[in-house]
Order: sequence, then C-alpha cells, then structure tokens
Amino acid sequence: MRPLATVPGGGGRRKAGAAAAAAASREWLVVPASGRARVEEAGKHAVMARTGLPARDLRVLDPLLSYPSTILGRERAIVVNLERVKAVITAAEVLLPNSKDPDFAQFVRDLQARVIASSGQAAEFTDIEGESSAIASPFPAPSSSKGHELEMAKRTPDAVGGMTHSSSVPTLATLKDGSTKVLPFEFRALEVCLESACRSLEEETGTLEKEAYPALDELTSKISTLNLERVRQIKSRLVAISGRVQKVRDELEHLLDDEMDMAEMYLTEKLAQQDISETSSRVEADDHDPSQLEEGGDEDYRSEPDGTNVSFAGYKPNIEELEMLLEAYFVQIDGTLNKLSHLREYVDDTEDYINIMLDDKQNQLLQMGVMLSTATVVVTAGVAVVGLFGMNIGISLYNPATPDETRAAHVKFWETTFGTIAGCTILYIVAMGWGKRSGLLQ
Repeated sequence: MRPLATVPGGGGRRKAGAAAAAAASREWLVVPASGRARVEEAGKHAVMARTGLPARDLRVLDPLLSYPSTILGRERAIVVNLERVKAVITAAEVLLPNSKDPDFAQFVRDLQARVIASSGQAAEFTDIEGESSAIASPFPAPSSSKGHELEMAKRTPDAVGGMTHSSSVPTLATLKDGSTKVLPFEFRALEVCLESACRSLEEETGTLEKEAYPALDELTSKISTLNLERVRQIKSRLVAISGRVQKVRDELEHLLDDEMDMAEMYLTEKLAQQDISETSSRVEADDHDPSQLEEGGDEDYRSEPDGTNVSFAGYKPNIEELEMLLEAYFVQIDGTLNKLSHLREYVDDTEDYINIMLDDKQNQLLQMGVMLSTATVVVTAGVAVVGLFGMNIGISLYNPATPDETRAAHVKFWETTFGTIAGCTILYIVAMGWGKRSGLLQ
C-alpha cells in the first residue's frame, strides 16, 4: 500500500474515510463444513469477491431494507432471506449477518449441530455472544476462497458417506428409484434455513390459534368493547402472519416450477464439474507442442475467463433430491397456511354471527320505537278529549243547580274518563294487531 502524503486538513479526510470504511463493513458469522463457527468483519466488496454475488443480491440481506422472502440461486452461492433467516450459502460455508437475537443464536446452534452431525466431526459450538471464541479476521482472497470451496466440497461427501442420518433429520436423500444419495453441504444448510423459517411460522400460528379460538368464543357469548378489541388485534396479527406464510409458500412454489433455478443451486456439483473441465483442459494443453504453448501462452492467459464468471449453462444436474427437499417444506408451509385459512374462516363466521346478533338487537330497538310511537299517538288522542272538556265553556254539566244534577254530573265525568281510557287502549291494541298482521312487528 502506498503511504499517504501529509497535507493540511488531511487528518479530517482520513477520519472521514475511516468512518466510511467502518460503516461499510459489518460482522459476519461464518459456519464452515467443519462446524466451527467464527466471527469475521468484512465489507460488501469483500463478500462480493468471496461469494461472486452482485451488490443487488446482498441488498436482500440488509436488515434496514424490507424485502419479501427470497431464495436466489447464483453461480457460486445461494442467497436465503426467509423471515429472520438471512444467509449466504456456498459449497463450503455459510455466511450469516451477525446478530444478538436469541432466535439467531438458536438458528446457528441448529446449523452447527446439523453440520457436525453430518460431517461426523466433534466440534465445539461457538459462543454466539461473540467474546473469546469470536475470531475477527479479514476475508481471504477470492482465489483461495474458491479453492477452499472446492476442497471442502470434495471432503464433505466422503466424510458423511458412512452415515445414514443425523440426530434429527436425515442427511441422505431417498430418490424416487429407491436409491440414496448424500445431500451436499449447501442443501443441508438450505434445509436448516427452511426448517427454521417453517418452524418459526408454525410456532407463531400455534400461539395465535391458542389465543384466537377462546377469544372468539367469548365474544360470541358476550359482546363487549374489550372482547371486540381483542378480536380486532387477533385479526390484525392473522393478516400479517398469513401474508408472511403466503410469501414463503409462493417462493417455494416458484422454485419448484423453475428447474433452471433449482439447477443453479447445485454448487458442489458445479465446482466438481469445473474441476473436471480444468483438468481436461490441462491434459489437452500438455498434449500440445511446448513451442506452440510458449507462443500463445500470454494470449491464452489474457483470454482466460475469471473463475467467478464461469458459466455452467450446458450443465444440467439431476434436480430430484432438491425437488424432494423443497416439496417436503412446501407441504409443511402449505399446512401452516391451511391452518391460518381455517382460522380466518372461523373469524369470518364469528363476524357474521356477531353482525346477525347486532342486526337482531337493532330490529328489536326499531320495534320498540314503533310501539312507543303508537302509544304516543294513542295518548295524544286521549289528551285531545281531555282538552275538549277542559275548555272554559259554561254548560249545565259544570254548574249543577240541584243535588240530582250534581250526582248526574259526577256519573258523566267518570263515564267520560273511563271511556276515554278504554278507547285509547282499544285503539292501541288494534294498531298493534294490524302491525303484527302486516309483518311490521313480531
């Protein structure tokens, strides 16, 4: 590296450059095929050089950006973004953005356990908290990384060839013809990612079901503001979880429908095929005349493509084992989506039942309003009669001259009073009977 010249104000620029470099770099947890994880710090360009990924693929792993669930198969790596699982899988190791999340720690332990059980090596688990066991070292050069991938890809199948299954999930894929084949390292890592994502969504779905069904049943028995608020929150969570599960299911379905994307994920076989091609080219080169090799040596060296850009368009591996792996988790995530669909139907049925109950209450209130209005009209008719007799008019009924007229006036008064009350009652009964007969009242 060329030393920097000392210029006025150069200290500020150097500090700004150092701050920018520190901001560009981040910690990565690297889990190789041996299972001994380590923490490394590297920038975006170092990761791109190591994995051969473009910058747009690394943006999928940025925690500050929101990307849907994605599984990308590239020339030398697989990019996984499923729920909380964000990883770059190569043929020899898994790169994980380091995090202090307990779920991330559990995922790393599962990944190490799977890798160690598959490779048959006894390795200590790494302390995820990143203290004494964390090794901060720069990423190696791309060429050495590529050779390391090829070497680990060759050793991994040999190390696990004698094993039939790990402690939890089989490491041998049973093909449709009855034969078995050892899953390569990238598929075992991908399986852990899928298992972690599916398990996380399954647990959230189970927790939501345990809370939702009792709350909905309580709401049907007693409609209250508190119960309605609980159901509203549950429905919001249901919509959010259903969307996340649907995205994972759609991504797996897209992969199963596209054989080219699945073929891109066979990193170990592509490296082995590349090694065979390089060996064949070397043998062909040795068969040529040395003098011709000297003349065209420099030109061949200039025209030789970079190892990171080698294309395997003509190479078509047998995708049966990956297809079976993806189908297994597709069925699992589809079952989770079916549970959420049943829960959504139960919520919709409960809402319909609540609406029916509320409509019935509203109809009862309307009927009560009609009855009170009719009673008001009838009473008003009685009040009109009372008003007629309450006018200040001089008649003999109000001014009896003899005791007989007084007794007759009293009798007429009570006859008028009880007659008015009876007439209003009969009028109200007739109105109610007509309303029920016409179907306006129940």
